[in-house]
Amino acid sequence: MNKFYSLLGLGMKAGYLKSGEMGCEIAIKKRKCRLLIIASDASENTKSKFIKLTRRYGTKYIIYGDKTTLGSSIGKTLISTIAVCDENFSKAIVKLL
Repeated sequence: MNKFYSLLGLGMKAGYLKSGEMGCEIAIKKRKCRLLIIASDASENTKSKFIKLTRRYGTKYIIYGDKTTLGSSIGKTLISTIAVCDENFSKAIVKLL
Protein backbone atom coordinates (compact mmCIF):
# COMPACT_ATOMS: atom_id res chain seq x y z
CA MET A 1 0.00 0.00 0.00
CA ASN A 2 1.49 3.34 -0.96
CA LYS A 3 1.55 6.59 1.02
CA PHE A 4 -1.58 7.94 -0.71
CA TYR A 5 -3.77 5.16 0.67
CA SER A 6 -2.11 5.30 4.10
CA LEU A 7 -2.82 9.02 4.25
CA LEU A 8 -6.47 8.38 3.39
CA GLY A 9 -6.70 5.95 6.29
CA LEU A 10 -5.28 8.56 8.66
CA GLY A 11 -7.70 11.16 7.30
CA MET A 12 -10.65 8.89 7.95
CA LYS A 13 -9.56 8.33 11.54
CA ALA A 14 -9.07 12.09 12.00
CA GLY A 15 -12.54 12.83 10.62
CA TYR A 16 -11.36 14.75 7.55
CA LEU A 17 -13.14 12.50 5.02
CA LYS A 18 -16.70 11.86 3.91
CA SER A 19 -17.33 8.74 1.86
CA GLY A 20 -20.05 7.48 -0.41
CA GLU A 21 -22.15 9.34 -2.94
CA MET A 22 -24.60 10.92 -0.50
CA GLY A 23 -21.97 12.06 2.00
CA CYS A 24 -19.80 13.54 -0.74
CA GLU A 25 -22.72 15.30 -2.41
CA ILE A 26 -23.74 16.93 0.87
CA ALA A 27 -20.14 18.00 1.61
CA ILE A 28 -19.81 19.59 -1.84
CA LYS A 29 -23.14 21.42 -1.61
CA LYS A 30 -22.33 22.74 1.88
CA ARG A 31 -18.95 23.87 0.47
CA LYS A 32 -17.03 21.79 3.01
CA CYS A 33 -15.31 19.58 0.44
CA ARG A 34 -11.82 20.75 -0.55
CA LEU A 35 -10.96 17.81 -2.81
CA LEU A 36 -13.08 15.03 -4.27
CA ILE A 37 -11.47 11.69 -5.09
CA ILE A 38 -13.36 9.64 -7.68
CA ALA A 39 -12.46 5.99 -8.31
CA SER A 40 -11.34 5.31 -11.87
CA ASP A 41 -13.69 2.33 -12.12
CA ALA A 42 -16.74 4.26 -10.89
CA SER A 43 -19.69 4.22 -13.29
CA GLU A 44 -19.80 6.85 -16.02
CA ASN A 45 -23.00 8.21 -14.49
CA THR A 46 -21.28 8.72 -11.12
CA LYS A 47 -18.23 10.32 -12.71
CA SER A 48 -20.24 12.76 -14.82
CA LYS A 49 -22.58 13.61 -11.92
CA PHE A 50 -19.72 14.49 -9.57
CA ILE A 51 -17.61 16.26 -12.17
CA LYS A 52 -20.57 18.53 -12.96
CA LEU A 53 -21.19 19.06 -9.25
CA THR A 54 -17.56 19.96 -8.51
CA ARG A 55 -17.45 22.39 -11.41
CA ARG A 56 -20.67 24.07 -10.27
CA TYR A 57 -19.38 24.53 -6.71
CA GLY A 58 -15.73 25.21 -7.59
CA THR A 59 -14.32 22.12 -5.91
CA LYS A 60 -11.16 20.36 -7.13
CA TYR A 61 -11.38 16.70 -8.05
CA ILE A 62 -9.08 13.86 -9.06
CA ILE A 63 -9.78 10.48 -10.60
CA TYR A 64 -7.51 7.98 -8.89
CA GLY A 65 -7.43 4.36 -7.76
CA ASP A 66 -10.20 1.81 -7.87
CA LYS A 67 -13.26 1.28 -5.68
CA THR A 68 -11.84 -1.72 -3.86
CA THR A 69 -8.52 -0.10 -2.92
CA LEU A 70 -10.07 3.23 -1.96
CA GLY A 71 -12.62 1.46 0.20
CA SER A 72 -10.13 -0.80 1.95
CA SER A 73 -7.82 2.14 2.69
CA ILE A 74 -10.55 3.81 4.77
CA GLY A 75 -11.94 0.63 6.31
CA LYS A 76 -14.95 0.13 4.05
CA THR A 77 -15.74 -2.23 1.17
CA LEU A 78 -16.37 -0.48 -2.16
CA ILE A 79 -16.21 3.32 -2.29
CA SER A 80 -16.47 5.29 -5.53
CA THR A 81 -16.16 8.81 -4.06
CA ILE A 82 -14.31 10.33 -1.11
CA ALA A 83 -14.60 13.99 -0.09
CA VAL A 84 -11.62 15.53 1.71
CA CYS A 85 -12.95 18.28 3.99
CA ASP A 86 -9.70 19.79 5.30
CA GLU A 87 -7.63 22.25 3.25
CA ASN A 88 -4.18 21.23 4.53
CA PHE A 89 -4.98 17.55 4.29
CA SER A 90 -6.14 17.96 0.68
CA LYS A 91 -2.87 19.74 -0.15
CA ALA A 92 -0.90 16.85 1.38
CA ILE A 93 -2.82 14.35 -0.75
CA VAL A 94 -2.25 16.32 -3.95
CA LYS A 95 1.50 16.52 -3.18
CA LEU A 96 1.70 12.73 -3.12
CA LEU A 97 0.32 12.40 -6.65
